[in-house]
Order: sequence, then C-alpha cells, then structure tokens
Amino acid sequence: MPHLGAKMVSMLLTCAGGDQCRCDNSITLSKHGVPVYGPRILEARRPQSSADQRRYRIEGEYAPYAKDPLGQKENMMFNEVKKSMQWGEETLTLETGKVARQADGTVIATLGETSVMANVTFAKAPKPGQDFFPLTVHYQEKYYAAGKVPGGFFKREARPTEKETLTARLIDRPIRPLFVPGFKHEVLVMCTVLSHDLVNDPDMVAMIAASAALTISGAPFMGPIAAARVGFVDGEYILNPEIDDMHDLRNNPEQRLDLVVAGTKDAVMMVESEAYELTEDEMLGAVTFAHEQIQPVIDLIIDLAEETAKEPFDFTPPDYSDLYEVVKKAGEKDMAAAYAILDKQERTAAVAAAKEAIKGGLTEEQLEDANLGSALKKLESSILRGAVVKDGKRIDGRALNEIRDIVSETGVLPRTHGSALFTRGETQGLVVTTLGTGDDEQMIDALTGMYKSNFMLHYNFPPYSVGEVGRVGSPGRREIGHGKLAWRALQAVLPAATDFPYTVRVVSEITESNGSSSMASVCGGSLSMMDAGVPLKAAVAGVAMGLVMEEDGSYAILSDILGDEDHLGDMDFKVAGTENGITSLQMDIKIAGITPEIMSKALAQAKEGRMHILGEMAKALNTANDLGVHAPKIETMQIATDKIREVIGSGGKVIREIVETSGAKVDINDDGVIKIASNDADAIKKAYDMIHSIVAEPEEGVIYKGKVVKLVDFGAFVNFFGKRDGLVHVSQIENRRLNHPSDVLKEGQEVWVKLLGFDDRGKVRLAMKMVDQETGEEIKKEEAAE
Repeated sequence: MPHLGAKMVSMLLTCAGGDQCRCDNSITLSKHGVPVYGPRILEARRPQSSADQRRYRIEGEYAPYAKDPLGQKENMMFNEVKKSMQWGEETLTLETGKVARQADGTVIATLGETSVMANVTFAKAPKPGQDFFPLTVHYQEKYYAAGKVPGGFFKREARPTEKETLTARLIDRPIRPLFVPGFKHEVLVMCTVLSHDLVNDPDMVAMIAASAALTISGAPFMGPIAAARVGFVDGEYILNPEIDDMHDLRNNPEQRLDLVVAGTKDAVMMVESEAYELTEDEMLGAVTFAHEQIQPVIDLIIDLAEETAKEPFDFTPPDYSDLYEVVKKAGEKDMAAAYAILDKQERTAAVAAAKEAIKGGLTEEQLEDANLGSALKKLESSILRGAVVKDGKRIDGRALNEIRDIVSETGVLPRTHGSALFTRGETQGLVVTTLGTGDDEQMIDALTGMYKSNFMLHYNFPPYSVGEVGRVGSPGRREIGHGKLAWRALQAVLPAATDFPYTVRVVSEITESNGSSSMASVCGGSLSMMDAGVPLKAAVAGVAMGLVMEEDGSYAILSDILGDEDHLGDMDFKVAGTENGITSLQMDIKIAGITPEIMSKALAQAKEGRMHILGEMAKALNTANDLGVHAPKIETMQIATDKIREVIGSGGKVIREIVETSGAKVDINDDGVIKIASNDADAIKKAYDMIHSIVAEPEEGVIYKGKVVKLVDFGAFVNFFGKRDGLVHVSQIENRRLNHPSDVLKEGQEVWVKLLGFDDRGKVRLAMKMVDQETGEEIKKEEAAE
C-alpha cells in the first residue's frame, strides 16, 4: 500500500472462509496476522456478508505496509467492487477498482458477454479565457473483442468507422446537458469495446459504462443516466433485441422499430430511432417503455457509486449576476431590436453590432471577465425565449406552429440520374441521386462480420451555406450524424432489393442553412429518388421541432425551428415520416428532461407540419418517374445455386467471357440472384441469353439453332444449347437416304434442329429434316409429304 501519511482514506479488507475477522485498537487482523499500522481507528463496519466472504470497511489514518507474512499484499492491491442485476434476458454487471486506476473514473460494464470499458478524466482547472464546455467522447471497437484481425495493410484499428462516430455522438448527447452549468474544464470520456458476443450491441453497454464512470469520478455531473434499445414486434415492445434482429430492418418485416432512449431517473434526455411508419402513439409508447426499463440500471449505478464514488470535485458555478445586470442595462434595447429583424443575415449583423455596443460601455475589468460571453448569451436567450413564451412571437414573425415557405423542384441537373432542390425559408438542400449496380454496394467491415449496403446517404455542410469562411476537409461528426438521420428516415420506404436491384446513393449538398438542414435532406432526398425512378413506397418529409420552457413551467412548442431557436432553446426534436406514420425520430434535451405530455403535444404538432410539407412536395413530384436515360438498366434472373459454378466457370473464365462478349456488367450473389446491368438493352439481352443457355435445360419439341461440331458415319453432333451437344442421326438429317452426313453437312456449319427427346441413357436426340433450314420454322406434315 502506498504511503498515505495522515490523510483520511478508506480501505476494504477481505477475510476468506467463515473465519471471524476482528479489528482492535492496534488495527491488526488477529486471525490472519496481517499488520496494518495506524494510530487510531475511526470506524469498523460490515457492509455485507456471505457464506464465503466477509468485507470490512475501515476508515482511519494509515502508515505504509509492513512485512506481508501471508503473501496477501497482492489481494490488498485492488479495491474491486462489482454490482450485478438481471436485465431483460441478460445479466448486467458493473465493476470498478481493478483496471485503469489512475483515471478519475473507470467502469467496465458487461451485458451477456459484451464488455465495454469507460474511462473518464477531467482537468482540474479550466484553460484561461475558455468560454465553452470542452467535452470529448470517443468510442472504439477493438477487433480483438470479436476475435478478429483488422483488414487493410497496417492490420490495426485506424480512423473511426461510421458506427464508432455515431455511437460517440450517441453517448455525448445525453450527458452533455447534465454537467453543472458554468463547468468549463476539459472532460474526456473514452469507451473501449473489450469483448463482443455478437448478440448484445456494445453501444448501449458503452452508454451505461460512461454514465457510471462519470458518476463515480467526482466530476460535477448531475447523473446518472442509463440507456436501452427497444424493438417492436406484433404490437409488443422488446427490450434490448439482439443485433441480428436489428440488422437491415428493411428486409425484416417483423421488426418495425430500432429505438434508443437515454434518460435520468426522472426524465428522457435523448431519443434516436429508425421506424417503419409507426403512429405517434406507438412511438410515444416505445419511449415510455424504454424509460421504465432503464430505472433499475440507474439504481445499479447509484448502488455502485455509494461504495466507490470519489469526493465531489470542489466546483462552484461562477456568479456573474452583477456583470449580467450591467450587460442587460447596456444593451437589452439594442439586442431586442436586432432580434426583431426577420432576415437572417441582417439579424446576425445587428446582433453582432449590439454586442460590440455593449462591450463599448464596459470597463477594462469587465471586458476581461471570463464570464462575459455567458452573460451576452444569457441576454440573447432571455430576449428570444421571453417573447416566445409570453407573447407567442418568434424572431421571424411566424406563429408557433407555422412552417416557412417551401419551394420544391425536381430534375434540376441535366446529366444526373435524379435531382431535387428543396428550399424551406433560408434552408436549402441540393440533393442528387445516383443509381449503381451491385459492384457499387458499400462493403462494411464490422465486429459482427462483413456485409454490404445498397443504400447510402451522404450529407455535406460547406461553410458558404451559413455565409462563413472555414476549413473544408473530410466529413466531421456532425455531417456523419445528420446524414445517418436522413438515411434512417428514407430507408424505410425503399423497395426490396429483389424488386429494385440497384445500389442507391443520395448526396445532400446543403447550400443554405438556417435551421434543420437534416430534415431538408430528408425532403430533398425523397424527391430526388422519385425523380431518379426509384419506386418509393411513399414520399417522406421531416420537420424540426423546438421547445422553450420557463422556470415557472410555462412552455411553447415551435414548429420548423430556426438556427437561433435551436441554439437558444431547450429541445431539438426532429420527426420524419410518411402520411401513414413516423420513419425516424431524434430528440435532444438541454434541460432536465421533458414530460410525456410535452412529447405527445410535440409529436401531434410535428404531424401537422409533416402533412403540410408533404403537400408542398407533391406539387413538384407526386409519383416516381421512369428511370432516367443516363441511369443504368438492370435485369435480374434467379438460377439454382448448384448452377452458380457453371456460370462463373473455372477461375471466372465463363463469366469474363459473358461480360466481354455482351458488354454488360454481371453480378452473382450466393443465393443465385444474377444482376445484369448496362445502358444498352441489347447488351443486357445478350448476356441474359448466354447465361440462360448455361443454366436452363433444353425442352423437348423446341427448335434450337446450333452448330455442327463433329461428323461421324452414323450422324452429326450438334452444339445447340450452351455447351450441350446432341446427335442428329443420319436418318434425321434429310427426307432422303444419305451415304454419309458429309454429303450435306460440314463441321462449323450452323443448322436448325428440333429436340426429339432423350434416350434411355439420357443422351439427346435431335432432328433436322422437319425444320426449314432457312427460316427455322417447323415443316408441317403435309408439306413434308409433298
């Protein structure tokens, strides 16, 4: 045990078996004789006991270890604590005290055989002049967790995958609002997947582990939270469905929902979902069900924290009330006038001018105050929020449930397969659809295995969309998250791959932004795919809702929120769906949760907005177009799986010959589904006929065109059906006696033959004499008699 001097500490001592351990004033375990020195003992108590173990917590002042005669120093090294519970079909375990002990908080959470380690560290002082909360969340999936070796040249985990980025955002969103306001110390949360049983998704386990680690770390975190995943089958909600059940819901008609909910003991903090046209009541029921199911997990985290939590970090939120009063007095009037301007660019410039005017009236000391930024933001917030709740007035003059003006256009780009320009107020998305073949499917290497995706949606948010100058690089977390939200909303209405054998890529270029560009991507994506000829089951629209709640409990729900309303409001609530129901729901709360009543009203108001937007979209395109002239044409055919080898050939020889000869792309999957793609319909037909000739069986009585491959005394062998040969007996060549087949035939000559049948040994019998060799038509009996 390290030297602790006279510092007050706590230590667990374990006595094995049924032995009675006794602590006296010398602080020595009399039964085992392990000396632990100290001048006095403050408390000796027994928190719990069992048949094979007794634990004692001793609090006092301790000196360094003396000699360890029984070799128990190793056991004393760790202060390990485990808590377990039955959660659904699996056992959930939280443990701490053994691994990563130098972190402020470390918890390993295990559900089934999926384990995630969460490590929390936070700076003990803020950086000078920092005016924001620098929380960083990382989520890493280690390939060894599933017994796999990473692909690629370097054979190690590299840049975060899309799943890792989305999960990091999923963890960040519910915990960020729960730090004490004014806390601006750097916080790092790292979640590492250590073991994966391929049944329980580690993202939920990571959220629970992160919450527990924060709760015991001593950071000013007003948690804990817990999270759960919910499925929906036959009207029943399913807690934490297995990974296979949630994978590719589009091809799983039984599952209609993949919902993730995170919340505290009292309220929901975050919702993320992919749904298949659920009603508002069904979706609200799923959220309520999830919140009920996370309650025992929150209790388990609290139970763990009661034994292991560190002393709370000594942090007092800064009091800048005096500074705020000065700022308010100096600029409230100018700031209110600025927020009364309807145009975003003019309003932004006026707000900036009002801030500069306020700063011009402050002293040097007040200008250097680190809380000046917070005071200015509080002034903006009070002006915007007060007018909304008290007067029902929004900064752009709309009513609370009013949607901005919408203009929808399709076919705006001449060479693309499908395109749309969707404009809603000052938010605009140029969305383009490209149709590809099976070769264009995205390969995804996940812990659960390798799989393909034939639908991609990529979202881009350039700096010019908000009138700014900024760095342009690879997609950030926000762009990946917004793109995935739009993907979830749209993929529910895509046709089955067997009905529409294309790979679909949708790209949303946000050209203007002032509120909910992700929902503009949903609307534009729906229009763009329909313009490309994708037979969607229904059009999809999305709307972003907001909430402003005052301390007295009064609130206002806003439809189609602006950027400022999102920034200064209490909720970002995005709902997308068709006329029949919701396909995606995302909610982030900045206050300590909202009630089911508020959620129900927000869903109802969102439905009104969604219906209005769908009506506006219908003016541009009501039904799907035919495939564009520039889009590839794809035809599918199904063959028996035992014929796949024949189509591919040895080393791919046969399929290469088909592609080179026809000019079409040919893709075969393991189920025997073949996709033939080309811009040329003749090339598709040629490839189809070549494949059909390989896999099909010849039919008795049908006439085929063939080629003489060998002449013998008793007839001619003709290749007539792919690689299949048959014998035309010399008596079946012409309606006259021939001395030898060579009298009328030669090798390489093309002839028409009729399949007479098969002999007892399965060999093919062909005939030429009843077929017109010029036309390929069968000669009728009366013609033959003449």
